[in-house]
Amino acid sequence: MTSLRPFHATDVFKFNPTNLDPLTETYDLNFYFSYIARWPHLFNVAEGRDGTIDAYIMGKLESSPPYQQFSPHYLPYHAHITALTVSPFARRLGLARTLSSSLERSGDSYDAWFVDLFVRKSNRIAQRLYEGMGYSVYRRVVDYYSDDLADPGKSGEDAYDMRKPLRRDGKREHVRERGEEFEVAPEDVW
Repeated sequence: MTSLRPFHATDVFKFNPTNLDPLTETYDLNFYFSYIARWPHLFNVAEGRDGTIDAYIMGKLESSPPYQQFSPHYLPYHAHITALTVSPFARRLGLARTLSSSLERSGDSYDAWFVDLFVRKSNRIAQRLYEGMGYSVYRRVVDYYSDDLADPGKSGEDAYDMRKPLRRDGKREHVRERGEEFEVAPEDVW
């Protein structure tokens, strides 16, 4: 039996097996701790009976800075999935869907316009998962993922910025058709 609970600082000693997937983005400890400090209610784990971390989600609420409000890339107040990962042994149990739904409910409770996330263009499994939950591609961020950190001049992989409108966006103003064709540069993404 798996239970959901908030991420605790000591979980950084237990979540490495969950991060072993090559498609999981990992960060330095300061990054994880900043999420615990700023958005503790949006950073949750799915914990197994034996205390293992079977999955986790890091989320936040944000908008573009006010001085960017006239930019075509301006982002209104929204929820963002920074990281969502499930251990290989706990996949196909609905944990990704459960954790995503919890963040969507939080976004609705804070009156956010949508939930967004970034996924590698090559990660069709994750794209299908999110599409099945109502997300769609809003835009393609060219060379978003730097695949070779030792060679920064080498181009990386594109990301899809996927979005799901929340209750506030009843007119669906913050989603679009054929978002894969709408290209932006990484510096246009905040």
